[in-house]
Amino acid sequence: MTKPFQLRKIFSDLYTLFLFTQSDIRTALLPVTLFSIAAAPLAIPIQLLETTFWIWLHLLQCNVANQIKEPDEDKINKPFRPIPSGRITVEDATILRWALVPICLVYSALYSMELMQISLTLMLFTVWYNERDGDKDSLSKNFLTAVMYGISELGGTLVAGRDRTQVSPTGRIAAEMTVAVFMSTLHAQDFKDADGDRLTGRRTFPIAYPVASRFAIGLAIPLWSILLTVMWELDPLCAIAFVGYGCYVGARFMLYRTVQDDKLSCKHYCAWFSIHHLFPAYWYYHHGANQYPNLDFVENILTDILRIAA
Repeated sequence: MTKPFQLRKIFSDLYTLFLFTQSDIRTALLPVTLFSIAAAPLAIPIQLLETTFWIWLHLLQCNVANQIKEPDEDKINKPFRPIPSGRITVEDATILRWALVPICLVYSALYSMELMQISLTLMLFTVWYNERDGDKDSLSKNFLTAVMYGISELGGTLVAGRDRTQVSPTGRIAAEMTVAVFMSTLHAQDFKDADGDRLTGRRTFPIAYPVASRFAIGLAIPLWSILLTVMWELDPLCAIAFVGYGCYVGARFMLYRTVQDDKLSCKHYCAWFSIHHLFPAYWYYHHGANQYPNLDFVENILTDILRIAA
């Protein structure tokens, strides 16, 4: 085997790994990385590369596990992925899927035992989501995806920070809010994939409730925009801009309903979702690391809602 051929093979294999995660760069890798460097905050510039790689490696583990499960779905929604495009077989991808488990655990252990525990927790939720069919029901799918998202943020924050054994109170609060926001708005990404989801029998919110799901996302994004601006105490200009953009994104899902419209709306949703990941950095800049957001107003709102419901 000649050296040029070996190099081409190496680059081809690396590109195959990239294709497993390409679709989630905008929806997961970028927002989680932004969150990690904002919530840590970033200790030194070189840790940006370490943080990005840790997040990408665990995203790869989750994505390979997901893509070997229903390859027929990707033939419709994402034919460029490695399995439907013929770059790798399901059997070889399965070997890769389980080989990534010890790789992620050992790599995380090099930083701290706490990070390895986060990696192990993420692996267990990945098994629940894929091997235990947690993605088949819309409620469990949203719950598991949001929790895995939050776990990834905690891990990335540990890698980015000076202390790799604990996350600051502000970082934990921010991760918890991300899980809540993502859990209630995640189906914004399902509208564009409805055809492929029907093929595999996946019962997502847009498939089960096509009208209600659009109104739900149309209301949830503006409401979360308001709550987040209050919680992070944004200045009036930033608050108006963020809430205004949230209202625009929510309105798009209700008014524009073709597949192409849903793809563009999803891009706007990803941008809106990524922007709020920077709010911990805004908080640190204005309040420092010794203070953290007060969630009393959230508890008051929930109490009022329960009182009305009762």
